Amino acid sequence: EVQLVESGGGLVQPGGSLRLSCAASGFLFSIYAMSWVRQAPGKGLEWVSTINSVGGTTYYADSVKGRFTISRDNAKNTLYLQMSSLKPEDTAVYYCIIRGDSPKGQGTQVTVSS
Repeated sequence: EVQLVESGGGLVQPGGSLRLSCAASGFLFSIYAMSWVRQAPGKGLEWVSTINSVGGTTYYADSVKGRFTISRDNAKNTLYLQMSSLKPEDTAVYYCIIRGDSPKGQGTQVTVSS
């Protein structure tokens, strides 16, 4: 059974930083491209970033490009999202997913507010 457990969210002031983690289990993590998606209050899922299976290629939504960095540690079956220069519009529940799949975990709440 695929399990994805997100962590690292919290309340941060505008301009601040957070690092999200996603612990994966139940599947061969190292062969799958992985993504982060988010859902703001009252809105649908928004794609944020994708990384290929070996971590050599990354993609970002224009809204986060230059501020967020996706990475992975296949030895630890863990996906990361380093978020910097956070804005109030980044407030959302963040989920990690196998690319193309739907969220499986509960996500982690990120709130950017002064």
